[in-house]
Amino acid sequence: MTVIEAPLSPVELDLSVPGPKGQALLTSQEENESSARTYPRRLPVAIAEASGSYITDVDGRVYIDFLTGAGVLALGHNHPALVAAVQDQLTRLTHGLDFPTPVREEFKRNQLGMLPAALRDDMKIHFCGPTGSDAVEAAVKLCKKATGRGGLVAFQGSYHGSTQGAMSLTSETHPKEGLQNLLPGIHFAPYAYCHRCPLALTPDTCATNCAQLLASTLHDTHGGVPKPAAIIMELVQGEGGSIPAPVDFVQRVAAVARELDIPLIVDEVQTGCGRTGTWYAFEQYGIEPDVIIASKGLSGLGLPVSVILYRSRLDGWGPGSHIGTFRGNNLAFASGNAYLEVLRRENLLDNVRAQGWHLLTGLDELRRSTSLISDVRGLGLILGMEMASYPAASVYPAASVYPAAPVTAHDVAARVQRAALRRGLILEIGGREDSVVRILPPLNVTRRTTDDALAIIASAITAVQAELEAGRG
Repeated sequence: MTVIEAPLSPVELDLSVPGPKGQALLTSQEENESSARTYPRRLPVAIAEASGSYITDVDGRVYIDFLTGAGVLALGHNHPALVAAVQDQLTRLTHGLDFPTPVREEFKRNQLGMLPAALRDDMKIHFCGPTGSDAVEAAVKLCKKATGRGGLVAFQGSYHGSTQGAMSLTSETHPKEGLQNLLPGIHFAPYAYCHRCPLALTPDTCATNCAQLLASTLHDTHGGVPKPAAIIMELVQGEGGSIPAPVDFVQRVAAVARELDIPLIVDEVQTGCGRTGTWYAFEQYGIEPDVIIASKGLSGLGLPVSVILYRSRLDGWGPGSHIGTFRGNNLAFASGNAYLEVLRRENLLDNVRAQGWHLLTGLDELRRSTSLISDVRGLGLILGMEMASYPAASVYPAASVYPAAPVTAHDVAARVQRAALRRGLILEIGGREDSVVRILPPLNVTRRTTDDALAIIASAITAVQAELEAGRG
């Protein structure tokens, strides 16, 4: 396997505090760029260069990157085989709208060829604009046109993007504040987030009642939800907190969609392209979706590209029904073709499963050693640690050394994120109240790097626990 590793920065450095060059760039960004910027607010790192699982900031400090461009860098930064493919394509053609080209044809054959055999001959591919949000918009339009219906069912905890339509399907309310006239007819069904059961049931009384509630609502003539144009779901809710759906839940949702002839859209923007240990996550759930949305990992290198793959019977579009100037990114196609060659040659899906299990096992051992972690979960290399709030001082006899009020799970997660960054590991947080520490390594990550990351996470949690117990911060 082609891997690129680097030594970490000296342990005595506090890598959560920018150096002078980094601080200058971050200050400039704050002065001149949109207030919508997010990552540098909690991760104040100004990047100079990167390779594999590692980035180097402008002051020469090295970090392990387990954010990987929010999951787009399937092979980490600047994989040499992918870079070479892009360099070769640069001399031929970069932008081709939807004109056929050899590299586009190869990319199309590759993507259709990665589908399970039962689907392969009944699927078409549509090239969308550069982002996953655009592919979500395309999938919705496709299903509305094909069915003649207007409503949509999404799930609590969902994230589908930040364009108007995709945001309408995203369950979080905060980004929608102050925005009017989003898509009408969106119904949010409970998602089987068993750690925080949306129906407040216990494990012995659940029996996948989330799926049963959706089924009974859609079957009931008085259920209040007209038959929708589509049901859209993530098989692992990424931004929602790295929550893998239970198999039974997914199969029962797919069954009701099939019974009522409702197209089932699976949003694989973050879970697709090998992230979960199979090319698409739905392969592990025993279902056959009607529409598949893919984007983030398609190029393997972070070059923008998105597609939808869908049943031929849904193709009621005419010319120009869904277009986008950048739907012909031939550089992304070249990189994506090279990515699949590396994936097959180096058996990367085996590595995803092996390293994912190693990380999950290590995190679960850590969970058993501390009260700060309430849950550990994941599928392949999309993992999450849900943090717990820290109890109030009144719980303890020696109350004077403890905080006077509980420290929220969000604050614990933020402290762990900061403590990990201080030690040279870049992690993101998300989920409800931003209480989940999310882990997205490159798919070719090595055991050495995962062990280094686990050691940093353990050290970070130990440090945060000590601060809380001492009543500091």
